[in-house]
Amino acid sequence: MAWQSIPVPRLEGVSQEQFTQQLYPQRKPLVLEGIDLGACTSKWTVDYLSQVGGEKAVKVHVAAVAQMDFISKNFLYRTLPFDKLVQRAAEEKHEEFFISEDEKYYLRSLGEDPRKDVADIRKQFPLLEGDIKFPKYFKEEQFFSSVFRISSPGLQLWTHYDVMDNFLIQVTGKKRVVLFSPRDAQYLYLSGTKSEVLNIDSPDLAKYPLFSKARRYECSLKAGDVLFIPALWFHNIISEEFGVGVNVFWKHLPSECYDKTDTYGNKDPTAASRAAQILDRALKTLSELPEEYRDFYARRMVLHIQDKAYSKNFE
Repeated sequence: MAWQSIPVPRLEGVSQEQFTQQLYPQRKPLVLEGIDLGACTSKWTVDYLSQVGGEKAVKVHVAAVAQMDFISKNFLYRTLPFDKLVQRAAEEKHEEFFISEDEKYYLRSLGEDPRKDVADIRKQFPLLEGDIKFPKYFKEEQFFSSVFRISSPGLQLWTHYDVMDNFLIQVTGKKRVVLFSPRDAQYLYLSGTKSEVLNIDSPDLAKYPLFSKARRYECSLKAGDVLFIPALWFHNIISEEFGVGVNVFWKHLPSECYDKTDTYGNKDPTAASRAAQILDRALKTLSELPEEYRDFYARRMVLHIQDKAYSKNFE
């Protein structure tokens, strides 16, 4: 089946004022071109990163297959010196490996203590700080994290959403990104923040029949491109080449709305978590009724939620 995708708009030379006043309020993905990102797009070669990163130990995902699945965890966590990771991730075949000679590598940088500290490339990799400039489209006090990402060619990350806005800065290499609107969450077969549908290009529609209703937004990223991913937008990312990227996350909502224990930016806002707990208690209460009554009152509850909570302001 050939999937039709809606192209993500691409704009060049967008000013801070244009982004914050005209584009940002639309809450839709956007590829920004021509932003001054510093010297990173030319300097961050395999040799340079290996030299600057040195033997710093990093925790990486190692997968025997290209499609990584965070629900079933079809990968291993292993620790490598940073220079070895970069060199292996850039290879198609490996002389040294954990699983197989064509295994894939994925780095998502972490804070010093991942339980307490957020990732910030400027702190974990201070020698690289001077090479990269973050887009100045949000206030400094809104900054949450900057995540260093390195991927093997062909690696595909699972479809998921984050609860904060972010810029995906493609420093080197190429990526294909497929996004889905938050309004289509009911078609994505969610398990927490992640979709169960791994193969988004050739899904098992017998198992996931509603997936065909989800609208796909798609873009290709090359070195120097910056993709704005609004909070709650689902995204699936394929590294078409060995590549290096940096995600810059910032708080779209007031700080008190977020879970203070969240160091990854993927825990639901505290009000949403409380509402989900209340709903679980309501469903447990409904289970005390016979099936006929439980079905009737559950449908009334759904209608009430739709009437009171669904927005009419988004497509």
